Amino acid sequence: MKKLTVYDIIRKPVITEKSMAAMAEKKYTFLVHPEANKVEIKKAVEAVFGVKVEDVKTMNSLGKVKRMGVHIGKRSDTKKAIVTLTEDSKTIEFFDNMN
Repeated sequence: MKKLTVYDIIRKPVITEKSMAAMAEKKYTFLVHPEANKVEIKKAVEAVFGVKVEDVKTMNSLGKVKRMGVHIGKRSDTKKAIVTLTEDSKTIEFFDNMN
């Protein structure tokens, strides 16, 4: 596997009611590369957004098997990371105008 850049690790933010409510506690949710570990995710968020990360929690979701008529396919597996910022850290500006 080739070396992942910080922009390869963080795929996109997760915008749901639950993740928006967690932003009050400085917790942000991102879809990340399936092979990225917690240390790489922490470094990527700190580099891209210029914040201090306290904790990273990850979860793997297996893709569902779906069918359309006689054709069977599978959705891709995903990995989510919930990133908690430190108390003295600034907020991520990307999410500020979404509330």
